[in-house]
Amino acid sequence: MTSRKDERKTRPAKGALLTIAVFLIGSAALRFGLVANEAIALETPQDVPEGQKGEPSACQTTGDLDAMLAALRKREERISAQEAQVSSRMQALAVADEKIEQKIAALTETEATLRKTIALADTAAEDDLTRLTSVYENMKPKDAAALFEQMDPEFSAGFLGRMKPVQAGAIMEGLSAERAYSISVILAGRNANVPDE
Repeated sequence: MTSRKDERKTRPAKGALLTIAVFLIGSAALRFGLVANEAIALETPQDVPEGQKGEPSACQTTGDLDAMLAALRKREERISAQEAQVSSRMQALAVADEKIEQKIAALTETEATLRKTIALADTAAEDDLTRLTSVYENMKPKDAAALFEQMDPEFSAGFLGRMKPVQAGAIMEGLSAERAYSISVILAGRNANVPDE
């Protein structure tokens, strides 16, 4: 019994060989069909009769097609004109944008320069007032009082308000009672309008 089982295992199956043969024949048929199509396509065309040789004739158009072609040409011309207008407007806008950017840059630069100048002027004015106040503080109170007597009360009040209280008091002592009173009123009221909240 073991011999029959061994024989079956060693014998090839007949169905497998038949299947492989069918696949090979099918593959050959497909390849032949593809090559045959190419061969037919490469075949030279039959001769054209003598009267039909030459340039192909233009197709005959009807009136409707002519009208449609004319309308399309007009539309194309109109669109081309509009494109030219848009292009010229875009160029004009680009030039205007560039000029605006240049003006903005120039204005920004001018503004920065002006701010520096104003800051310098403010600093210089403050420095001048500080120096002049120092000069008045270092004068003899009697001489400074004679000078302050000649000044406008608001002007002299500004200097006295910047001075140290001891020097300002000595100068006020040398002023006439009327002048000292007007300067005192100005000094007392100069911050009265400042909001306290």
